[in-house]
Amino acid sequence: MPTLPHPLPAVWRRVAFFLLLAAFCQSTQAAPTGFDQVRSSWPSSEAKLLDRHGELLQEIRLDNHARRTDWTALADVSPAMQAAVLLAEDHRFFAHNGVDWLATAKAALTNWLAEKPRGASTISMQVAALVDADLMARAGRRSVIEKWRQMKAAKALEASWTKAQILEAYLNLTSFRGDLIGIDAAARALFDKRPAGLGTAESLILAALIRGPGAKPDIVARRACGLAEALTGGPDCRAITRLARNSLTGRHPIVAAANLAPQLARRLLSKPGQRLVSTLDAGLQKGVVGILHEQLVRLAEHQVEDAAALVADNRTGEVLAYVSLSGRTSASPESDGVVAPRQAGSTLKPFLYSLAIERRYLTAASPLDDTALTLATPGGSYAPENYDRRFRGLASVRTALAGSLNIPAVRTVELVGVDLFAERLASLGFAGLTEAADFYGPALALGSLDVSLWELANAYRSLANQGRRSELTFTTGQTKSLRVIDSNAAFIVADILSDRAARATTFGLESALATPWWTAVKTGTSKDMRDNWCIGFSDRYTVGVWVGNFSGEPMHDVSGISGAAPAWRLIMERLHAGNPSRPPKAPATLVRMEVSPPGEATRQEWFIAGTEPGAPAWTAARPPAAIVQPADGDILAIDPDIPPLNQRLHLRAVNQPAGSRWLVDEVALDGEDWPLARGRHRLKLLDGDNRELDQVEFEVR
Repeated sequence: MPTLPHPLPAVWRRVAFFLLLAAFCQSTQAAPTGFDQVRSSWPSSEAKLLDRHGELLQEIRLDNHARRTDWTALADVSPAMQAAVLLAEDHRFFAHNGVDWLATAKAALTNWLAEKPRGASTISMQVAALVDADLMARAGRRSVIEKWRQMKAAKALEASWTKAQILEAYLNLTSFRGDLIGIDAAARALFDKRPAGLGTAESLILAALIRGPGAKPDIVARRACGLAEALTGGPDCRAITRLARNSLTGRHPIVAAANLAPQLARRLLSKPGQRLVSTLDAGLQKGVVGILHEQLVRLAEHQVEDAAALVADNRTGEVLAYVSLSGRTSASPESDGVVAPRQAGSTLKPFLYSLAIERRYLTAASPLDDTALTLATPGGSYAPENYDRRFRGLASVRTALAGSLNIPAVRTVELVGVDLFAERLASLGFAGLTEAADFYGPALALGSLDVSLWELANAYRSLANQGRRSELTFTTGQTKSLRVIDSNAAFIVADILSDRAARATTFGLESALATPWWTAVKTGTSKDMRDNWCIGFSDRYTVGVWVGNFSGEPMHDVSGISGAAPAWRLIMERLHAGNPSRPPKAPATLVRMEVSPPGEATRQEWFIAGTEPGAPAWTAARPPAAIVQPADGDILAIDPDIPPLNQRLHLRAVNQPAGSRWLVDEVALDGEDWPLARGRHRLKLLDGDNRELDQVEFEVR
């Protein structure tokens, strides 16, 4: 049998080393970094969005290299977890002053006798290395010099930190599994608990992970079972093994500590560890999330998957709620419905009518023609229809806007001019106007423009502020405002939007728009029912709601009243619970008079001074006459199977004054019928004094 080399020389070398080490440890060491500095500089991987009262709204991860969540005070770590760590790592922690000489001597003897060496690092020594990167082992086990420096640092640490601070730092700085650093991240990722709620079995598994964060679940369980044997009445090993296998396999996601505004957090937060206080109100945010969720449940059978809402303070522009929510089968649940561009539908009509009233082209009592209309556009003929496919003959501006009639709106944009309307929309902050006005044409009046809920809500807020616009903000303090709408026109349009009776012809007297106190509100539905809006304001708040599908898929049988309006109403009721909204005070430059518009009941109406009936400027407040048949640019065809004398064109105009007459190619007509003749023709409408009111060109083939 071969003889082995006598090990005594190696033993004496180790003994000499530890004696020398003891002497070295009596020397001085520079003071370590202070505990408060270590805690305050904790590099969290998460960023947090807080509400105006400091309550957490959203937690998101912005550092993908490591997962560090909250720094946890020792008092917030369960006693079971504290005991498990001390048992596994340093059971004489409270008895030594940084270096456990008994453990050191035992480690030296074990290293001499055993094939696998073991260390004797105390918790204090490990914390010293975690705090000072220069003390970390470069590769593999530490050298003698590195060990000596670590022990000196541990002694200095014990001289300036309390035992509780050292243990707290250890629990927060230690790696547990994968990229999980700190007890809070480990407890949340592996057990979906906060450190205060960790039980004995969970604590033993976490303690066992410290020496082998990447170990297989069964190896971790075996070590945890060994620790459990040292406890009186410790958990059963089989239970520990099952728990380890369930919690240590697969991915380890962390449920966000708060998840009320993920889209806004991604918009505002930019760096790990950031804590941003916003103007949002957490209570209101939760309420709006709940309201939208319930509305999506109700609309699920109508193929509606997504919704968004925005609440702003009228005076300051502070955003109080910002919600984008999706159903379970949404094609794009991460999309932000507040800023996503969608087709505006009828929501732009208030800005069109306010412009016409401001320019004195119309008053709230002016009659508009609500009959069949065909317009020539670069893309061909355009024939708008009302939502209910009905014609009302004549409708006043009040009835047309409140009832969201399409044909009067198109006639109004023709009166005002698309260029001027597009310019007004741009001044209100609508950034989607990237083409020349002719590109949008008269359909702009019906919402052919892509807008965001953010833009719409702030534009309506301008109406609420008597025509003054300022930016929405997430920081406290009023922003600078600029007038974009005449205050008189803004008041009249707000008054129309608050008029339950005026909207009754389309929506009925009782609907989700009819609040028990003063509010002004407008709905909108885009082409093919892809988007549904409800935007309105009270004396203090502006609320905007959108429902639809981020995928662009159409909804099924959803109108403004059934889609967004119920949620808008509930949000308004929450905002004004016990605090009713009051109507605004009319500007002194407005006149109120009794009027009887054609086909409508007698009522009191608001007028800008000088545009009321009987005033010198009253005629200027009437819409001008306009030829509607034929439309400018129309191409007509003669049918060879019909006798020529039977093929006649009926000429028609809106707002045609008494005594007016027609000219075709400068030839006066006796009536309103003209026999078709091939060629290009010019049609004029003249008043009784032979002044030209309108003209169009058309062709007959």
